[in-house]
Amino acid sequence: MNLVNLESVSHAFGPKPLLADVSLGLEEGDRIGVVGRNGGGKTTLISIIAGTLKPDSGRVTHTRGLRVGALAQRDQFDPDAAVKDIVLAGRAEHEWAGDAAIREILANLLVDIDLAAPAGALSGGERRRTALARLLVEEHDLLILDEPTNHLDIEAIAWLAGHLVQRKSALLVVTHDRWFLDAVSTRTWEVVDGSVERYEGGYAAYVLAKAERARIAQAAEERRQNLMRKEIAWLRRGPPARTSKPKFRINAAEALIANEPPPRETVELLSFASARLGKTVVDLEDVTLHAGGPGAGPLVLDHCTYQFGPGDRIGLIGVNGSGKSSVLRLLSGTVEADSGRIVRGKTVRLAHLSQELAELDPTRRVLETVEEIRKYVQVGKKEWSASQLLERLGFRGEAQWKVVGDLSGGERRRLQLLRLIMNEPNVLLLDEPTNDLDIETLTELEDLLDGWPGTLVVVSHDRYFLERVADRCVALLGDGRLSMLPGGVDEYLERRAAGAALSARAAAATGAPERAARDEQPAPSGGLSAKELRELQKELNRLERQIDKFGEREAKLHAEMAEAASDFERLGRLDAELREIAAQKEAAEIEWMALAERLEGQ
Repeated sequence: MNLVNLESVSHAFGPKPLLADVSLGLEEGDRIGVVGRNGGGKTTLISIIAGTLKPDSGRVTHTRGLRVGALAQRDQFDPDAAVKDIVLAGRAEHEWAGDAAIREILANLLVDIDLAAPAGALSGGERRRTALARLLVEEHDLLILDEPTNHLDIEAIAWLAGHLVQRKSALLVVTHDRWFLDAVSTRTWEVVDGSVERYEGGYAAYVLAKAERARIAQAAEERRQNLMRKEIAWLRRGPPARTSKPKFRINAAEALIANEPPPRETVELLSFASARLGKTVVDLEDVTLHAGGPGAGPLVLDHCTYQFGPGDRIGLIGVNGSGKSSVLRLLSGTVEADSGRIVRGKTVRLAHLSQELAELDPTRRVLETVEEIRKYVQVGKKEWSASQLLERLGFRGEAQWKVVGDLSGGERRRLQLLRLIMNEPNVLLLDEPTNDLDIETLTELEDLLDGWPGTLVVVSHDRYFLERVADRCVALLGDGRLSMLPGGVDEYLERRAAGAALSARAAAATGAPERAARDEQPAPSGGLSAKELRELQKELNRLERQIDKFGEREAKLHAEMAEAASDFERLGRLDAELREIAAQKEAAEIEWMALAERLEGQ
């Protein structure tokens, strides 16, 4: 059954048309993900479908009695209203407590929120989860969600995806979380240049289909360019001959030139040369850290030893409140450890992208904000000015003279990233770098990080981004350690489901024993002492770096063998070396697995 129809809908804000003559329909059971650039019209489209925004022209038709539930980007609550009154809408306690579906929603979204607390006392993330819970406890024919994953951790996002798939209502969702799009969507709409392009399948299918469309369009464009070159050459064979050329040939050539498309506006991040890193990047030795300062707030690290090596690409995972941001601040040197030793390499040039944007002066102009870092930067053999770089990042013309305080969240995030990268760091600490970035910018950022040779530590609830840029994952599980996760995010979710992942505050509240005292005691029978555990961890890190080097050498040998395909003598030597490297790598991997099992058993 058809739920919503749009017929020739157009809408603009000021001179910029966001939707132009758009016609589409939404059927019962549809689960549609909406993608597109920031400011491209995604929120406008779903607002028109929801009926909260009237288009400039065209017709929007809802089926009779349609129940629409919408989650906006901003939540407005009565600050004096209690959370339970907002979410449960006056339901009696026996009514909602006896409903398994409502209990599940509350347990997964509001488990750490006091239902009697007033809305005015909630943080931004708690308000967001409250609004989402209120929407989900109600019955709707169509759910429209604008950025529902904001402020949710990885576990909550996984639960929400499963919940939405099981609901019978139709779904229309705008989000930059590509893993979430893949998990919930059966169709994808891309809002681009005032139109809505439709694709079957979730995000992965959309990317493949779009690539195929681009390939076909490129082939057609190449044929058109060849024809254009022939026509231009024909036209330029001299004025005497031109007068005798058939008029239809001249008209056809002029039409080809007139239809030459303008260059598409793309957001591009540049990969700057990174300063050389030595063997030591950041080593934590017997470090204890509390989130609120020495001895204050929840315990995050408890006599923890860990090495961050050159070229490491680490995703740091944990529930909200586990202390991930505190660890990044510790690595950056903005906070001090309670105890222990932190060793930073002499060649380390560190850049830290925090969640806050306060370090950007809101009264300064965009260009001034970049030029205070440096006015020119050498990229390859070409020197670029700050203005040129800003233009390539989407700040064109007058946009470079906008006041920072007037920028959108996504624009400020891009500006902050550019400032960091212009300093040519070799260690990057990224705390929720995907916040407020559209998918196009995320893709460019991933491409940049793919070829970036420095050390990377990233905290993100965007599972797609995390799995894309990190080689391995490390978790804060509430036990005061940095725990390796060979199975990545899936292993973390399994541990979380088993109750093995806690926030730092929750771990403290459960009365978990202080491991500092335990470390001083002799190891139990068959166990390892704290010192032995630290040595084991160091050896594990060494083996990981060794395995990475074996992998790099294997790749080089394969390339050399391909070049030496006709030189049988050299090919034999390379093959022998490759077999030796493969054997050494296999031995290192077996040793790593044995050590990992020993650590896992402690």
